[in-house]
Amino acid sequence: MQCKMVCPGIAGVAAILFAVAPPVMGTQAPSEPIVVQSGLRSPESALHDVAADVYLVSNISGNPSEKNGRGFITRVAPDGQVAQLKWIDGEQEGVTLHAPKGMALRGETLLVADIDAIRLFDRASGKPMGVWPVEGATFMNAIAVGADGIVYATDTGIDLTTGEPKPTGTAAIYRFDQAGKPTVVARGQELQGPNGILVVADGLTVVEFLSNRVLRVAPDGTVSTRFTLPDGGLDGAVRLADGSLLISSWGANAVYQVDPQGKATAIVKDVPAAADLGVDITRGRLLIPQLTEDTLRIVPLPQAR
Repeated sequence: MQCKMVCPGIAGVAAILFAVAPPVMGTQAPSEPIVVQSGLRSPESALHDVAADVYLVSNISGNPSEKNGRGFITRVAPDGQVAQLKWIDGEQEGVTLHAPKGMALRGETLLVADIDAIRLFDRASGKPMGVWPVEGATFMNAIAVGADGIVYATDTGIDLTTGEPKPTGTAAIYRFDQAGKPTVVARGQELQGPNGILVVADGLTVVEFLSNRVLRVAPDGTVSTRFTLPDGGLDGAVRLADGSLLISSWGANAVYQVDPQGKATAIVKDVPAAADLGVDITRGRLLIPQLTEDTLRIVPLPQAR
């Protein structure tokens, strides 16, 4: 069965937005990992806001499938100090945030995936700016923004209320128009827990949490396997300037570097529950939230080694 896109024009989206430039040698990439733990609660995603020069960390703070209103976003300084633990706080009056996962920036807006919606916040102040509901979704997870400003997101389609992932049948990839209305890009039995997502020159690259596959979603909507990795539980993905990918794997407790031919090398090991990866290009750093460890680990990008 083929999953069909309803969003023409993906082929023209430039991959450069998600290409991570090689870090400048001699910048502030740490020779030893920086480990951030103070107050983090089930951190799922890390994002470098370059304009503010701060790392944003989404904290589920409970079960990833529950609408408990306890989720929060943390601001971490580049030296590893927690600048503001609950910068955006789901328990604060006027703020809704349940189990925040993937994040992305589009202009002055911070986008946050939250179970069955994408929530919008002001990039500078953290003030709520609205919500994009996704009817029927159960596990909105990763977000990517194309060079044209179009937003894509994954619904991993799992339920974790009992601890073990149970498919809910809602697994899908969505595209959002400028008003935030979602349309289905891909859906069907071919998708096994779609998680990390990238916009690339030939469509979309998506990694799967319930398999070890890295998918290609073509401009016509056809889903195929780009390559398979040695272990599964794939979560976050970033693309480097040389065309290789960094992909986190819960199955391997590692971060893989995958070359354009699909050869995978574990370049960061012994990182349980490595989730949605972030990068600090200027300092040559990889940001690894470890969900079950309540930890953000900051390590050198491969080129800085």
